Amino acid sequence: MDEQDFGAETPSTPQPNGMDTAPAVGLISQYVKDLSFENPNAPGVFQNTQGPEINVQFDIASNQVAEDAFEVTLKIDVRAENDGRVTFLVELAYAGLFGLRNVPEDAIQPFLLGEAPRLLFPFARRVVADTIRDGGFPPLLLEPIDFNALYHQQSAQRDAQLAAGNFGQA
Repeated sequence: MDEQDFGAETPSTPQPNGMDTAPAVGLISQYVKDLSFENPNAPGVFQNTQGPEINVQFDIASNQVAEDAFEVTLKIDVRAENDGRVTFLVELAYAGLFGLRNVPEDAIQPFLLGEAPRLLFPFARRVVADTIRDGGFPPLLLEPIDFNALYHQQSAQRDAQLAAGNFGQA
C-alpha cells in the first residue's frame, strides 16, 4: 500500500504490539466495470470526410464496500455526431478498489472524489482511446483533468449555496 500523510496527529512510527496508526491509502485493484461501443450508422459514417463533433461527459461515484475499502467509479461518456447523425458512442465505467486505513474522516471524501479519479484517469483514457480506435476511428486522446481542483471547486460552490440558503432563512 502506498502511504500518504493526511495531516493526522497520529504517530507514524510503529506502535507497541504491532499497532499501526499511520494513515495509509492504496489501490487494491482497478477494472473495467462496464464498457459499451456503438457505431449505429456504419458504414455510412466512414464515407464522411468531415470530422465529427465530440461531446465528452464525466461522472464520479464512490461507495464503501467494506470497513476499510471503497470503490470509486469514473464514468466517461463520449458521443460523436456529424450533421446530426451519431458517428459513435462510448460509455465506460472504470473503477478502482481503494483501501483506506487510519485516514481522518474529513480527508476521505476529498481523496475518493479528487485523488482517486486522478489515479484512475490515465487507464480509463487508454481504454477509451483503444475502443474508439478498434471501432475504426482515430483514437480520442482525452486531455488530463485536475480532479482535485474540480472537487474543491464544486465543494466551495456547495458550501456557498448552503451558506446563502441558511443566511436567507435566518
